[in-house]
Amino acid sequence: MWRVVRGVLTTLLFVCLLLILATSISPIYDFAPPAPFSGADIYNPYGTLDSTMSWRRVSLHTHTRVEGLLNECDYWPEDVLSRYEDFGYDVVGISNHNEITPYPASQQCRVPIYEHGFNLRGFHKHVIGAREVMAFDALVPLFTSQLQWQLNTLATQCEVLQLNHPTRTPILTPSRLQKLSNYRIMELTGARDYLENEDWDHALTAGRYCFGIMGDDLHYPDKSHCIATRCSYMAMSEVSDEALLDVLKSGCYYSVSVPDYGDGDAEVKRERNMSLPMVRSVGIKGDTIYMTLTAPAETLRVIGAGHTLLGRVADSDSIGYRMREDDAYARIVVSYPDSLIIMSNAFARYDATKQSSPFDVTFYQVNTLCTVLYNLALLFVVAGVVMLYIKLIGRWRRVD
Repeated sequence: MWRVVRGVLTTLLFVCLLLILATSISPIYDFAPPAPFSGADIYNPYGTLDSTMSWRRVSLHTHTRVEGLLNECDYWPEDVLSRYEDFGYDVVGISNHNEITPYPASQQCRVPIYEHGFNLRGFHKHVIGAREVMAFDALVPLFTSQLQWQLNTLATQCEVLQLNHPTRTPILTPSRLQKLSNYRIMELTGARDYLENEDWDHALTAGRYCFGIMGDDLHYPDKSHCIATRCSYMAMSEVSDEALLDVLKSGCYYSVSVPDYGDGDAEVKRERNMSLPMVRSVGIKGDTIYMTLTAPAETLRVIGAGHTLLGRVADSDSIGYRMREDDAYARIVVSYPDSLIIMSNAFARYDATKQSSPFDVTFYQVNTLCTVLYNLALLFVVAGVVMLYIKLIGRWRRVD
C-alpha cells in the first residue's frame, strides 16, 4: 500500500513541477528606467466631457454563479444585476475568472469581460471587450518579464486591459509597477487602510500612465459591506457597449469609495446611495486643473509625483491647482466626513508634437540573447526533471 501511495505522490509532485516549468516560458525584456512625464502640454482625461453626457454609475468587477463546479458566487447574473439596480447602477460588468459569462438579454450594455489569472500569486487582469479567453498563464510567475508578456498578449485580445488589485497582489512591488506597461487601467482599492492608493502613484511617478478605476470585486451580493461600496462614474451620452468602451479608453470618469451606509439596513443604504455627492465639473483651463462638487467636502487634495501633496483645500465644494512646469502629473482626491472618497484621473504632462497622449510610449524591448538562453535553460531543467523521475521510479521498482 505504501508503495502505491509513494508512487502516486511522487508522480503528482513531478507533474506539478513540470507544469510550473512549462508555463514559465517567456520573452526576456529590457525595461526602460523610470521616465517622469514631461512636456509643455497637459493631458486632460476629461477633454471629451460635454453637455450631452451624464455621469453613469458603473462597476465592472462583478462575480456571479456560473455553470459547473467552480463558483465564487452563489447568485446567478440576473439576481446580482437586480441588486445593483436597487442601488442606482447604470452599468454592471460581469467578470468571472477565465470565462466570458453571457449577460441577461435585458441589459443594455453587454461588453464581454473576464478576469484572467489562475496563477498561484494572484496576478489578475481584467480583459474588457474580450475577443477570446486566453487559457495560458504562468502558474508561478517569478520574473517581471513574465508579467509583461502576459500584459502584452492580453492587450492584443481585447479593447481595454486593466491591472487588478495591485495593493493586495504581493508580486506587484513598487519596482515592478515602475516597469510594467501596456495596460490602460489600474484597479484602485476602496478599503480604508489603502485609500491613498500609492500603488497608482508608483506607476505614474515612473511615467507609466494609466487611469484609475474602482469596482466592488463582488463575490457576496447578500452581504451589505460587499456591494455598492466601490464604483466609478463615467461620462456617457448613452448606455451602450460603444459608449462604455469609448469612455474607458478616454479616461473621462472618476472613482468613488462609498461607505456601507445603514450598517446592514438595506433601505437606509439604498436611500443614501441615491443621494451621493457628485462631481459637477472637472477638467483643465490653461494649466490649472479644477473640480467642483454638488456638496462641500471635508478636504480636497491634489496629489503629485511620489505621492506628494501639491495642494489642499478644506470645507469647500471646489478646488483649483495651477500645475508648475516641474509637476509631472496631478490628480485630485476628495474626502467627506463619512469616509466617502472621490478620485479623479491624473492630468499628466506630455509633448503633443511627439505623441498624442502619455500612453504613446514603449518602455521595453525584447532581449533576444537572454530570451534564447532563458528558455533553453528551462528546457534543460524540464529534461533533467523527467530523467530524475524515470531514474527514481526505476530504482524503487528494483528495490521493491
